[in-house]
Amino acid sequence: MTYRRYSTQPSSRQELYDRIRDSSKDEVILEEMIRLGFWPAAGTMPDDPADEIRRRGELEAELRALRTERSRLHNIEALKKEARKRRMAESRRKRQETKERRLQQRVERAAVWAERKKSELLYLGEEVSAGLGEAEPDAQRLARHGLPSFSDAAQLARAMGLSLGALRQMCFDRATSRTTNYIRFVIPKRTGGVREISAPRPRLKEAQRWVLDNILSKIALHDAAHGFRDKRSIVSNAHPHVQPAVLVNVDLKDFFPTVTYRRVKGMFRKLGYSESLSTVLGLLCSEPRATELSLDGVTYYVALQERALPQGAPTSPAVTNIICRGLDARLCAIASKLGFVYTRYADDLTFSSKDKTVNVGRLLRQLRKIVDDEGFVVHPDKTRVLRAGRRQEVTGIVVNHTPNVTRDVLRKFRATLYQIEKDGPQGKTWGHSDDVIAAVEGFANYVAMVNPDKGRPLVERARALVKKHGKKPTPPKKAKKPAASTAPPPQARSEAPAATAAQSEPPETDGDDGGGKKKKKKWWKIF
Repeated sequence: MTYRRYSTQPSSRQELYDRIRDSSKDEVILEEMIRLGFWPAAGTMPDDPADEIRRRGELEAELRALRTERSRLHNIEALKKEARKRRMAESRRKRQETKERRLQQRVERAAVWAERKKSELLYLGEEVSAGLGEAEPDAQRLARHGLPSFSDAAQLARAMGLSLGALRQMCFDRATSRTTNYIRFVIPKRTGGVREISAPRPRLKEAQRWVLDNILSKIALHDAAHGFRDKRSIVSNAHPHVQPAVLVNVDLKDFFPTVTYRRVKGMFRKLGYSESLSTVLGLLCSEPRATELSLDGVTYYVALQERALPQGAPTSPAVTNIICRGLDARLCAIASKLGFVYTRYADDLTFSSKDKTVNVGRLLRQLRKIVDDEGFVVHPDKTRVLRAGRRQEVTGIVVNHTPNVTRDVLRKFRATLYQIEKDGPQGKTWGHSDDVIAAVEGFANYVAMVNPDKGRPLVERARALVKKHGKKPTPPKKAKKPAASTAPPPQARSEAPAATAAQSEPPETDGDDGGGKKKKKKWWKIF
């Protein structure tokens, strides 16, 4: 039993009242009598009546508490309010604990993430990062193709001479960005309109060239492919089709944009690279078509379409050649079956036959089906069927009798040479170059490549002009402006530039147009 012991006299009446309220009047009197010495302390005498007094005081205190509790329990609204207050306090406590725990977890995860970012590519964009955790390559396929193997993106970056952060920046896929890895501009097409070029910036271009030299160039291509290959050109593409009875030219529409990021990634996956590295290499070789917007003085680049091969990247032609291996094999098979010879230069498909009775309609029907199966589209306005008796061209080279440049272009070129020899280069132009001397020298070399007999005297005349007048120094490249081409290179299609000369020499007889002045017949009327 517990007793309250007060060793001092109450200092005020209020304190005395408080003591009586806490126990009872009899208990307070008993405690004062003990304090003043009129009653012995508890437990010093048997059957002490003070125990009864104290016990009665305790019971009365308990009764008062029970009465208070009973009155409180009868107030339902107060109970609800009190319970709600307790729940809210408990909820706030738990919420604070959860907040602190999650904050700590975020800090720990951020630290782990920052540490892993030093050696791994963990995230490269919203819809392209799913396979970054899968790093198992197919060693047998890589060995079969003679390709280098990499355990992770960090090793790939070191092989490229880049930091992992630089590789991440070049591969990161964003729908909206303030920076771009490409310089975009347009150049005029030979057939009218403009062609959009996406030229990679120097650091990205070096990385893409590494991919081209160390991976893409090692893949064996189909023999029918002549574009963007060593020891192949538009001339080698035209030679199998010389003196045809029937020549069929077909173009593929939107060739590079048709090859999307997913197809490029799948190509690297089939070569044997892991899902992670295939993602990195696919992003490195592709880019989204974007538009440039300004908002509050800030420039943004907003993606409009899915990532695809950029026209201007050094890797794009090689990627298309690899992806088109199946297309080339199937088209070569049907061409052989139907009596045709097949070659491809980039997106130009050429079929020819010495037999004028071949079934061109059947060829075109099967061609369209195969092209569609392989994920490409035949250009509806660029399919031509050329029979003997009219000028037959393959990637700009006339093939009626021997590979040759068209008569009209040669006539204009000789006229330009004559005018420069007579009056000098002032006021003369050839093609889109500002340096007419360099332009005519380049075109003369191009003619010599196509037809050495006709090109040899033109090259001598062009070199004499170079020796006499010299060339302009090459100006530094400027952003967002197309570089002027002096002559069609061996790995590009030839164009037919026009000269501005007013006079011309007596034209030579080429004898290679096969009666080109005849009225052309629509290709669809052939069959």
